[in-house]
Amino acid sequence: MANILVVYYSAFGHVYQMAQAVADGAERADGNAVRIVRIAEMESPLNRTINLDRNKQEEEKVQPEQSEFELKQDKTGQGEAERELSGRFRLRDRYSKYEAVLEQQREIPVATNEDLRWADGILWGFPTYYGMMPAQVKLFLEFAGELCIDGALEGKPTGIFNSTASIHTGHEATILTSMVPLFHFGMIFVGLSYTENPEYLTADAIGCSPCGASTLAGPDSSLLPDKRELIMAARLGERVANVAAALKQYKI
Repeated sequence: MANILVVYYSAFGHVYQMAQAVADGAERADGNAVRIVRIAEMESPLNRTINLDRNKQEEEKVQPEQSEFELKQDKTGQGEAERELSGRFRLRDRYSKYEAVLEQQREIPVATNEDLRWADGILWGFPTYYGMMPAQVKLFLEFAGELCIDGALEGKPTGIFNSTASIHTGHEATILTSMVPLFHFGMIFVGLSYTENPEYLTADAIGCSPCGASTLAGPDSSLLPDKRELIMAARLGERVANVAAALKQYKI
């Protein structure tokens, strides 16, 4: 059977939950060996975008007197709009959740190049940052350059699962842009077919598409993965595992 690697980065826990569903799907075929590993956080806290949320939290505790410019903004309604948007994202709550999720994942092994070499099929999970993969994932791939040079990942099937704030904030764009570096490594991309995943053929606000599995976390990251999203994530894991086993059997 096949060795399946589920490698992910998760800031607020949504992708972590999706990774577990993906792994469950990959384990459905008897004999598959499934390994879950995480991409490490930036070593310096100063390089973590999440610290913007913490800084915002600290600023709002102080509540200094408004400047003349800020007072002018309030008169025009701009300052009020900014506060409304900040409230929608609940920035003060996000940092606490981030710290808790980081601690929750501490026992998950950190991904290495040797994990990638071990795998016959690889599933990648990460949140959507501006329609692209996070810098943490991009950096991990850059450090895997030796695998690109010696062709270690060529011919291995791969799939992507992710999270995003809403249906309009890039869950499909992120998968599409993230295909590019995986093609450079020579990997074979696997998506989610229509006939096997009728759940995403809906007007309901849920994730997943032909590109891959995804979950909607909500603007304030308060949502949990929908049951349908987890089902489709498991199917993606199973599908990549089946392709990997077939390619390994025929040494393609």
